[in-house]
Amino acid sequence: MVTSVMILIVFSLVMVAEGLFFERFYRTSKIHGLERNMNQFALQLKETEAGERQTARLLGQFMNENDASISMLNERFAHLHINPYFLEMQVDDKMITIPLPMEGMTLEDIPQGIKVGDMLVVDGIFMDEEDTIMQPVVLQQTDSETEEGLVRVRGKVTDLMLPEKRSYNPLYQDALIDDALLDWMQEAEQDHTRLQKGSPVQMSWTDKWSGVDYVVLVRSLAEEGQEDRYLFVMTSMQPVGEAVGTLKQYFIYIAPMIVVLVMVLSLIYSRMVSRPLVQLNRSAARLAKLDFSAQAEIRSKDEFGELSRSMITLSQNLDEALKELTRANARLQEDVEEKLRSEQLRKELIANISHELKTPLGIVKGFAEGLQDGVADDKRERYLTFIVNETDRMNALIMDMLELSKFEVKAIRLQPRSFSLTDLIQQAADSFTRQLEDKRLQLSIHQGQDEEAIVQADSRRIEQVILNLLSNAIRHAEENSVVTIRLLQMSPGKVTTIIENAGKPISKADMGRIWDQFYRAERSRDRKSGGTGLGLAIVKHILVLHESDYGVMNTDRGVAFYFTLNESRGEIHE
Repeated sequence: MVTSVMILIVFSLVMVAEGLFFERFYRTSKIHGLERNMNQFALQLKETEAGERQTARLLGQFMNENDASISMLNERFAHLHINPYFLEMQVDDKMITIPLPMEGMTLEDIPQGIKVGDMLVVDGIFMDEEDTIMQPVVLQQTDSETEEGLVRVRGKVTDLMLPEKRSYNPLYQDALIDDALLDWMQEAEQDHTRLQKGSPVQMSWTDKWSGVDYVVLVRSLAEEGQEDRYLFVMTSMQPVGEAVGTLKQYFIYIAPMIVVLVMVLSLIYSRMVSRPLVQLNRSAARLAKLDFSAQAEIRSKDEFGELSRSMITLSQNLDEALKELTRANARLQEDVEEKLRSEQLRKELIANISHELKTPLGIVKGFAEGLQDGVADDKRERYLTFIVNETDRMNALIMDMLELSKFEVKAIRLQPRSFSLTDLIQQAADSFTRQLEDKRLQLSIHQGQDEEAIVQADSRRIEQVILNLLSNAIRHAEENSVVTIRLLQMSPGKVTTIIENAGKPISKADMGRIWDQFYRAERSRDRKSGGTGLGLAIVKHILVLHESDYGVMNTDRGVAFYFTLNESRGEIHE
């Protein structure tokens, strides 16, 4: 609606401006053009030989080009009888000039389309004794009856100057130049000084018979050493008046059509503008809600298309930045949780270390005080044995803590090689012969394949895993039972080791925490069964470094620990 109103306002202003100013603009422009062409005519007249024929031709050209009537005046402002329009004919061996009179003839009396070389028949009266100048009465291209008292000549046109491109009856207008000259003569004296200075004089004149308005321009053609001559030019203002009137009527009829057209074009134009704006607004609304889903692209080469592509780029960059920020927040949250967990573990570690060291230190102190007090000789050896055992226990605890700290700071680097897991398990089992005998336990090793199990791993660390798991199984096994070690290939490229004992199962609450440091499922048996409480935590770290699948489960007989290693097809490294 705003677009339509604005266009209609502009259209109305144009109509008003044309009605008020167009006629004045046309008049001013035409007068300035006439003045400029009059100056050009004066220069051409100066450069042309001062012959009557050349002067007549220049006058005729000026009249045709400017749609004006023209006359040359002498120093007394009287006409110089030069007819600007004429015909020259070759009649037998004689040239006849036929000047076209300004009075008594109209354009209809002159055959249309006459050109040099055409044959022409002229009836008229000779004006000189040599019969070379004829006053025409009838001009025709075909023979007809000759009127009484007229002379007929027939010949070929050799030269001519006829009215062309004149908007009004030129011969009638040319005939009015005498009347306009008489009216101007009344003011000529007061304009004489101005004409002498070379400035043109302008006058408005109206034909009393037709009511047509004319503009008259007078300019001096005088040169040094020559008598005064003037150029008298008259042009009609009727065409502009008729044009303005017709234009007003035209606007009355065309205005409704223009209003409808403006409304339709405004609707189309507004849709062209608003549609991409609505699209961009929806995209901006989605961006405001942090919705970076597919953005509709405006495939145009204008500012809307460029803005759309910029918004898509912005959306992609914001989406990527938000995802990166989310990932960074997640990592930060994990780091915070890890830090909190580490802090909690540190507190638990300090508490556990204090607890684990306090008991053996108390025992050592008690036995040492007994030795200081001079206990009996039969108790002396037993006290010293207790002191050594507790010292060994504290030493083992400290060594396990140092080992665990290396894993936690990721200071351990594996040295993988191919070795026989079967031989490694057998060697580890041999080191527990005394413990097995003390609890009257049997050790059974089963291999699910004929060949020995060859794996790719760090043999020293895997030996540490087997020793810890086997020690744990023996420590918690019931007396007179069997500890079983099985080597199975449950998946391609993997060797699974299962160490099972017969004993009390682990509760579900403790199943997920037995891998934590200093955590024991049976705290009442800690001092009796031994162990530092760090063995399974060390095992977990070693198996994680080997990317092993590990775990613990309750069985029908007791508890089974298992872990996997990558099978090796290479040669065994000793």
